[in-house]
Amino acid sequence: MSAAVHDGRFARAVAAVGRASARHRFVVIGAWVLLVAALLTSARLIGTPTDNDVSLPGTDAQLVRDLTTSASAPLTSGTVILVTEQGRLDDEARSGVVAATAAALRGTEHVTTVKPPSTRDGSLSADGRTGWFTVGMDVRRAELTKPVARTVTDAARPAADAGLRVLPGGAFAQVVDGSGSTGNEYFGLILAALVLFLALGGIVGALLPLLASGLSVLATLETVGLAGNLTSMPAVASTLALMVGLGVGIDYSLFLLSRFRTLTRSGLSVPDAIERSVADSGTAVAVAGVTVAVALAGLGLTEVPLLRTLAWTCGIAVTFAVLAALTLLPALTSLAGTRLARGGRLHRRLTSRAGSGFWARQADRVTRRPWLAGGLALVLLALLAAPATDLRLGQLDAGSSPEVTAVRQANDAISAAFGPGTGTPLTVLGQVSTPVTDAKDPRVGRFVAMVRDQPEVAAVGPVTPTADGLAFAVQVVPSTAGGDPATADLVHRLRERSVPEVTVHVGGTTAARVDLADRVSDKLPLVIAVVLLLSVAVLLLTFRAPLLALKAAVMDFISIGAAYGVLTAVFTWGWGVTWIGLSGPVPVPSFVPLMLFALLFGLSMDYEVFLLSDVRRRWTQTRDNLRSVREGLLGTGGVITAAATIMVGVFLAFVPNNDPTIKMFGVGMAVAIAVDATVVRCLLVPATMAMLGDRNWWTPGRKRLPA
Repeated sequence: MSAAVHDGRFARAVAAVGRASARHRFVVIGAWVLLVAALLTSARLIGTPTDNDVSLPGTDAQLVRDLTTSASAPLTSGTVILVTEQGRLDDEARSGVVAATAAALRGTEHVTTVKPPSTRDGSLSADGRTGWFTVGMDVRRAELTKPVARTVTDAARPAADAGLRVLPGGAFAQVVDGSGSTGNEYFGLILAALVLFLALGGIVGALLPLLASGLSVLATLETVGLAGNLTSMPAVASTLALMVGLGVGIDYSLFLLSRFRTLTRSGLSVPDAIERSVADSGTAVAVAGVTVAVALAGLGLTEVPLLRTLAWTCGIAVTFAVLAALTLLPALTSLAGTRLARGGRLHRRLTSRAGSGFWARQADRVTRRPWLAGGLALVLLALLAAPATDLRLGQLDAGSSPEVTAVRQANDAISAAFGPGTGTPLTVLGQVSTPVTDAKDPRVGRFVAMVRDQPEVAAVGPVTPTADGLAFAVQVVPSTAGGDPATADLVHRLRERSVPEVTVHVGGTTAARVDLADRVSDKLPLVIAVVLLLSVAVLLLTFRAPLLALKAAVMDFISIGAAYGVLTAVFTWGWGVTWIGLSGPVPVPSFVPLMLFALLFGLSMDYEVFLLSDVRRRWTQTRDNLRSVREGLLGTGGVITAAATIMVGVFLAFVPNNDPTIKMFGVGMAVAIAVDATVVRCLLVPATMAMLGDRNWWTPGRKRLPA
């Protein structure tokens, strides 16, 4: 591949794709429309199920889950919570209402079992004011849709008519909340349209990138949705794919159209300008897409299904974005023709002074005093990254969600009545070598006594043996919430306890998250090392300049450090956290920094590749490093600024999402892109290239690069 990229064969191949797409524009546009229509139709017919239930093979929590799962258990279960302000749910005045509600729930479609609130199983609070129905369903968790969950909750009409508060809980609350979207994502598109209008001039210039990225995003979302029928698909996957797909899709289109506009102004015809722009910027787009894919592929080393799923769903988004930029956009550009080439009056007025504007002055300042500019950039980045030293990883629970969400309201009601750990019980399991015949077995007694004696244990449920008697389990309610570090400590402490003739295992949602954190922590150094090496390899194959490739990777690493710092300040320290819809500081899940690293390393490389491709093109013509850096910064300054503004706007538009994890991704990715496109690209990159001089382009075994 290196030779192909280096000597122009790869660029010519990419240009041939663009030329063919422009020549057969109606075929290409029709093919994209048919593809999206087919995916949309398939999604409506087959469905796009989501499942937030995370498995983690090879862990203690997964072992407990496998041993305690019964074939006769409902496919899915959720809860319907009742709260009364006066009296008790089991007194004479309300027992009839509870019975009528149970009968209504049993008569609801897909409901198989209903267990009313009872003090015997702990589903009725001590004061009798709060309780829940456990509702079994005959649909898989992935097939539990919002309308079905709403139907179950609405069936509790007898309780609501009697003045009781009715809340969905468990799986029902999760489904009702869905992806957490608040509709604010459209503001990102509005900002993108405005920036595109200013950058490319006129409505046509703004419309083409939105149309190309819109079709690629639709293809992405429907493909990801359909994949939910084959594998467990968390709701966050489609939201994250949407964020990435919109950001890179619009950016890639902007890179290509800006180059097209420059070439048409230089006198090239529309067909020639399309072919040349795809050869130049299209090659950079393809390399940037490969870099993102490589960074995401590194997440496969974690052996965590959740991260693998998020990685390949985002990879699908990037793949469709690259394909749309190299095929659909040239076809649309050919269709727009000279109307796009001319641009609007505002665009011509803004670009007429480009040679004497900000970027010309900035390029001159940085390359004249590279040590000063580089030092200032490092100081700014160090200040932004400093809080990351206090980054505290933990577990999110329902109490971390905004107060308007169903899961938070259910959690608050249950926690107030039963205690903070009721919503996240642990399943503590004992394995034995010979079957347990009854609960009076001394091994069971020793096991239960050990569990009861642990601090932070509020209640221990009855013993439930497995069918073969070789294991038995108890439900343990912690005295602390699922997201509290003390609950994670309880999980570790229980697993370390020794009971004669019994092997102790701990499962449940909190235990699974503890196992996830441990797995991620163990694999973190390996993933970072592999992503760095593979990304440097891609850049080395592209530019065949070792110092340039290594420097680009270091620049991206620095940008990510700044994002971690802001993430810590907002979510761990609570700076401005109420402004983004949370009631206070929340822990950062263990997988978020690793996922952010892979995503940001790839996305930040987009601007690096685009800038370096332009600088290298000028270097091969002039052999003057300083001039090439100045002209490269000048030539790409406006378009990278516009692209970064769009991407930052898209990411920030997802911050109002009700899912705290999406808020973290939105804040972290927006900060990293903003820092990369300003401090790193405007100061650090040109300063280091000016200091390195011709060493930027040194290639082992060669004295100079071929022209």
